[in-house]
Amino acid sequence: MPKLDRRQPLHFIGAGGIGMSALAGILAERGFLVSGSDPRPSPVLERLGCAGVRVFQEQTAATITAVLAGLDGTVADPLVVISSAVPAANEELAEARRRGLSIVHRSDVLAALINAQPSIAVAGSHGKTTTSTLIATLLEAVGEDPTAVIGGIVPAFGSNGRHGQGRLLVAEADESDGSLVKFRPRLGLLTNVELDHTDHYPDLAALVATLQHFAGGCTTLLANRDCPVLREHFQATSWWSTRSSEGVDFAAISLEERGDGTLATWYEHGEALGTLEVPLPGRHNLSNTVAAMAACRLEGVPFEDLRRAVAGLRPPGRRFDCRGLWQDRAIVDDYAHHPSEVAATIAMARLMVESGRSPLPLVPRRLVAVFQPHRYTRTAQFLDDFAAALTQADAVLLAPLYAAGEAPMAGISSPALAEAVRALAPELPVAVAASMEALAELVAGGTGPGDLVLAMGAGDVNSLWERLGALDERGRPTAPLVA
Repeated sequence: MPKLDRRQPLHFIGAGGIGMSALAGILAERGFLVSGSDPRPSPVLERLGCAGVRVFQEQTAATITAVLAGLDGTVADPLVVISSAVPAANEELAEARRRGLSIVHRSDVLAALINAQPSIAVAGSHGKTTTSTLIATLLEAVGEDPTAVIGGIVPAFGSNGRHGQGRLLVAEADESDGSLVKFRPRLGLLTNVELDHTDHYPDLAALVATLQHFAGGCTTLLANRDCPVLREHFQATSWWSTRSSEGVDFAAISLEERGDGTLATWYEHGEALGTLEVPLPGRHNLSNTVAAMAACRLEGVPFEDLRRAVAGLRPPGRRFDCRGLWQDRAIVDDYAHHPSEVAATIAMARLMVESGRSPLPLVPRRLVAVFQPHRYTRTAQFLDDFAAALTQADAVLLAPLYAAGEAPMAGISSPALAEAVRALAPELPVAVAASMEALAELVAGGTGPGDLVLAMGAGDVNSLWERLGALDERGRPTAPLVA
């Protein structure tokens, strides 16, 4: 692990990334000299600039030259930070190597922060970003003033990173590349385990082994008793559940599930302490909320304080994120890109349709699922599972597959997924767009007032809102839409 020293500057290649930007911002606020590069302008980079980060828009050898030239000679050469998204052939990275600069992975910097103070690290296949967001939000609401490093925008902070003055740090521990084994948190949290990231893990056993390594580095482990893989392969210090209050340390058992939230009874060690009004609909969000509250209880936060704070919970960006109304259609953006995530998100949306209650600007009458497959490897592994999840919508529109740098695989495509959906539900309307522009036109022509248009995926399907804004009611270009 690198030892972070304020006498050594840090330079982030790809500073606008969701994980990189959080670290860069926190370190700048802690008094480190920080710079970074990213060719894509964004609000994230603007926030970094306001925090004192020197941002370069070129990822070339000249950027490294400029970074070094900007140092006054009284500090050490910069520590260069990269993520797994930075290719080995990156010109800026190559120049840093040529000059002999020290280069570390972002997980090394995150580990240095996690391991330096009492911390809560959230890992697992699904729900990491939401659960870590909820923990940080609750801690802030009860006056703990946490530091937070999250893989999404936390509404309470307006950012994915926060430098707090309190004793605790909350971090999302990403398992996608195995780097979370470097973390040594005081409290580790496991949401669930299911095979994913098949470009890195050959099978479920390999993923379990990596998460067991992570768990072994945690002083205390909190885990989801409802997950069969966790029950079988992990020995947690504390367990939580949304199914039963028996044999677990923390539970919330739903009394009423609605499209705008859940009413539940809170239990600790089998004893009912009171009811909760959780403003996030869906059973998966109830589980995320239980996990967050349990983590806070293990850190000594009183239950009554948490019960009051729960009412203000909001999900992170790109988690059932309503972008606004477009011609009386609610356009929602969600990061779901695994079959279980797609199924849970659709189930939550259907609850809004069927219960007649919704946090959206309208109560939807119909659910139109817009899905973009992400990676050839993931789509090939889960093609039939994706198809089964999508059949629960009232109509399905598919965007072109987002390769994320992977080479094409024969027979794996959005049309192939459409055929799998039709095989399971022949009467379900299914259409495939040849481009993102065509997808916006499909939405414009294939949906109507009162529809919930649920755009899901980890690629560029989140641009649907802006693309719809470029269409008027006849499908012709017009001014961009403002939420």
